[in-house]
Amino acid sequence: MSILTPISFADTDLEAVAAHEGRVAVFIDAEGKLDPGARRVNRLTKGAIVRVIEAEAWAKKKDGDVVSLAYPAGMAAQAVDVVRLERSAKGMAARKAGAALAKTRGGKGDMLMLCAPLRKPEEVIYGFAMRDYAFEVHKTAESTRGGAVQVMHGKSAEVEASAAPMLAVAEGAHMCRDLTNEPANVLTTTNYAERLKEMESLGLKVEVLDEDALAKLGMRTLLSVGQGSVSPSYVVVMRWEGGAKDAAPLALVGKGVVFDTGGISLKPGAGMGDMTMDMGGSAVVAGVMRTLALRGAKANVVGLVGIVENMPSGNASRPGDVVVSMKGDTIENLNTDAEGRLVLCDVMWYAQEKYKPAAMVDLATLTGAIITSLGHENAGVFSNNTSFCNDFLKAAEAEDEGAWRMPLGQAYDDLLKSRIADMKNIGGPAAGSITAAQFLQRFVKDDCPWIHLDIAGVASVKSETALAPVGATGWGVAALNRLIADTYEVE
Repeated sequence: MSILTPISFADTDLEAVAAHEGRVAVFIDAEGKLDPGARRVNRLTKGAIVRVIEAEAWAKKKDGDVVSLAYPAGMAAQAVDVVRLERSAKGMAARKAGAALAKTRGGKGDMLMLCAPLRKPEEVIYGFAMRDYAFEVHKTAESTRGGAVQVMHGKSAEVEASAAPMLAVAEGAHMCRDLTNEPANVLTTTNYAERLKEMESLGLKVEVLDEDALAKLGMRTLLSVGQGSVSPSYVVVMRWEGGAKDAAPLALVGKGVVFDTGGISLKPGAGMGDMTMDMGGSAVVAGVMRTLALRGAKANVVGLVGIVENMPSGNASRPGDVVVSMKGDTIENLNTDAEGRLVLCDVMWYAQEKYKPAAMVDLATLTGAIITSLGHENAGVFSNNTSFCNDFLKAAEAEDEGAWRMPLGQAYDDLLKSRIADMKNIGGPAAGSITAAQFLQRFVKDDCPWIHLDIAGVASVKSETALAPVGATGWGVAALNRLIADTYEVE
């Protein structure tokens, strides 16, 4: 997987500034006050920093904007990056400043961040780490990412301690992006299961259930989705047991369709290549579990992902087939391209039967309808429990990950009635994302608080976001990690 840029921490050493050969970043607020680090750079460059902040253009800069001075006289640096940022900046203002530095530097070279004036330098560091990502594993050209980063601050040990759990989130998000960006001929179902199994080295307990085990459990709907592919189907269970021994876990369930042709209900050829990202929900689960292990979260969480490939073949499911779920309900499969819900419903039922979770969240790139409703700005949030839902929405807002609650109701559920089975897997052309959620709710026990996140619009995007380049975003890793930290961790 992509490795975070090495970031080290040291107490401020102004004597080292002149000799640094990469980039040097200084932070200056709107009033133009120079801390000792900025004053040292200004003196070395014969007043260049003061000239920048006295220029008319500086007054028009916003927090997070960067002015770069290439090959400054008097220093060995490739460039000095002057960052406009208030000393008390936190949250997205500080994170965007870090992201701007990651975008600005590019290419080779180490970076020295003189963070002494900042009260929340860890937020800048987190923004830098999140944006400093490029999926280049299949490119033969030299990497576009830069070298290591050294953060200087008067209280470097405290900054390092504060940054550590945030960097764990960044690493989890990078894993999520890697998995979602990976082409399906590389990230096969078996390769995916193997990658998740490797996280045992972090302290996770990982179990891989193969097709024989799934058949014995009665996961017939999940198996029906993958039966047209030569690639075997799996369910991978990842457990992090950092909380009280007798505390019920939070269950995270992810859709892991490594490639979705639509099956016999074949998708149009245009844009089908994007369906390598149809395992985005499971990638978020994997990223969250990695984050929890890296930061040693004091919570019990179980992550379950159903890994399949949906292909057309002589053995594929046909539109009109009836399949029996693990729960025992019969489902008329009227559209084999509505396969994600068939994967999720069995895994969700298994999660409840096996682990008796305190609450459950499922994630899936489930419907194009949610993009029609919310575009690429927000994930669709569906829930049977307002308190639980509000906890998540609060966490998502704190992490600036767009999320919007959508309705559920009996009228939508009625659209799933089937003439020949207990339900259909589609509800018709109207309210597609809602009827998909209603389908899943049928597999949620009455006493289980539940959230369904339809992330089809936010998992992978065509334009860069504040903290991610074009492609997979890692949306949800930060929000779910915060939900767990705020709601489920014990002191």
